[in-house]
Amino acid sequence: MKLWGGRFAEDTNALVLKYTASISFDERLWPYDIRGSIAHARMLADCGIISPAEGRQIIEGLESLAADIEAGEVTFALDDEDIHMNIERLLTERIGAVAGKLHTARSRNDQVALDMHMFVRDAVSSIADGVKELQAALIRQAETHLGVIVPGFTHLQRAQPILLSHHFLAYVWMLERDKARLSFLGEQVDRMPLGAGALAGTTFPIDRQQVANELQFSSIYENSLDAVSDRDYLLDLLYSVSTIMTHLSRLSEELVLWSTEEFGWVELADQYATGSSMMPQKKNPDVPELIRGKSGRVFGHLVGMFTVLKGLPLAYNKDLQEDKEGVFDAIDTVLPALKLMAGTISTMRIREGRLTDAFARDFSNATDLADYLVRKGIPFRQAHAIVGQLVQLAILQGTNLLGLDLGMMQAAASVIEEDVYELLRPESVVAARQSRGGTAPSAVKLQLALAKEQCGVE
Repeated sequence: MKLWGGRFAEDTNALVLKYTASISFDERLWPYDIRGSIAHARMLADCGIISPAEGRQIIEGLESLAADIEAGEVTFALDDEDIHMNIERLLTERIGAVAGKLHTARSRNDQVALDMHMFVRDAVSSIADGVKELQAALIRQAETHLGVIVPGFTHLQRAQPILLSHHFLAYVWMLERDKARLSFLGEQVDRMPLGAGALAGTTFPIDRQQVANELQFSSIYENSLDAVSDRDYLLDLLYSVSTIMTHLSRLSEELVLWSTEEFGWVELADQYATGSSMMPQKKNPDVPELIRGKSGRVFGHLVGMFTVLKGLPLAYNKDLQEDKEGVFDAIDTVLPALKLMAGTISTMRIREGRLTDAFARDFSNATDLADYLVRKGIPFRQAHAIVGQLVQLAILQGTNLLGLDLGMMQAAASVIEEDVYELLRPESVVAARQSRGGTAPSAVKLQLALAKEQCGVE
């Protein structure tokens, strides 16, 4: 008979059981369910709700059950629906009817909320570690290639030259904001729901703070309805993970582009690339491509969670069972993505020769020529037009601004002098941008030092 089946005269339809059961995915919560149950049993005994001997018997039974599950010696049953009922059934088989006292003063509603809070708390820590690992990889590449200049883009069109290190550090700061979101999430999930019962609390004289202390929660829910129905922390988790995946997807897109022969900026290490079953010459960027592709499923889980919650009355509804699979999958997607991206970044080779060649027919110094004319007293709009005409002339001649002779430049603007050629070198263009947060080597060195300090990278 079902542990809840006392008022039912007929067995559950097999399809209903299969459709409503969650053990196929919530079994991964077993360590948290047992830890929470041990804390609950200890509190029940300390509060005199069960005897000390019963408390010890329940705790010892749970500990032995945990050891057997860890050893792979336990099989969970679909008939028991979820991880909570499976553990209670298995505990009953071990220690007898006293196991039934474990569920005193609690409901599966506050029990599952507790399990998910503890699960998410651990997940947040693991995700933050993954973010830090990727930041370290980006910082090391930025430090190693501090003098390398690349074209910077807007609209995927060449705009102005920047340091490659400056580009890498942009992602470091994105990830730093991701860490801040995870920190906020850690604060939100650090609140214990157990003791709320099904929705209204309990008539037993429990000590919720004792359980919170044992499970290392800094606070408890002050409203029992809120405790069992709150899934805001899961929305926060899915939003945080979605933002991380957005950043990873943007970086992935650039790695896919940069590793093409058309760009040729980087070569991915063999261990982070794959080949073609037909074309022997291929080296495919499958890791960044899959990270880019898998971002969509994480975004979908966020939308799915919003959709589940938007019409739910207080307090618990079976709809909330749908909160788990998306969360589990989002975490299972982002953790390897972070680790694989860190490995890809750490091992890729920067093709510095190709990057030098990238400026052979490049006009990303055009703004600096316009600024040069402004400093000579020409209004910016007029200077803009003059430089545009010089760019057009250089295109017709198959060269760039540095390839135009001085006479041609002076025909467009007589104020141009020989010093313009030094000013238009990519190194000079980059070095001129010394404002805080700029791409000049001096500014990037300061930024790099700050990034290393904030991210804890030696």
